[in-house]
Amino acid sequence: MSLRHALLGLLSERPASGYDLLKLFETSLATVWPATQSQIYTELTKLAGAGLITVAAEGPRGRKEYALADEGLAELRHWLTETKPQRNTRSDLLLRVFFLGVLEPEQARAYLTELTEMSERTYEDLNQLAQSIDWDDDNLSVYGRIALEYGLRFNAMRREWAQWAAGQIGQGAAREGSVRGGEA
Repeated sequence: MSLRHALLGLLSERPASGYDLLKLFETSLATVWPATQSQIYTELTKLAGAGLITVAAEGPRGRKEYALADEGLAELRHWLTETKPQRNTRSDLLLRVFFLGVLEPEQARAYLTELTEMSERTYEDLNQLAQSIDWDDDNLSVYGRIALEYGLRFNAMRREWAQWAAGQIGQGAAREGSVRGGEA
């Protein structure tokens, strides 16, 4: 996914200013695809230059409201249907888990406990976000709730896994070849 497609997707629902889009990122896409104010404004300029969005209105102090152009909608649809999502195969978090054996068991458990706590905090943050949003029946609300549910379930799973993994340290489970749910 790219910032380009995230902005096109947000503009597919309704025209918005750069500030409006920044707020939408903060309340809906921050856990999926975070972006800074400067990144958003830079990309909006590129999208307008490429004819994928238009300036629908201009307000005081140079405020611009952007709307999705037909070419932008075509690009968004092409990206959704014709390109395959990139599979994220790199995980700094799991790479560290793979090498926890070089630490003392209490250090390894501390790392996993920290991961448990991080997952719990993220879960709670997402839960608060879900409660704070005035959900509607528009596409961004419907599909935003679906994406938010993924984040909630993922963090609940990661929390449970990290607790289980911390309990495995020092028990020799990995050396014996037993892994929960099957054999190694």
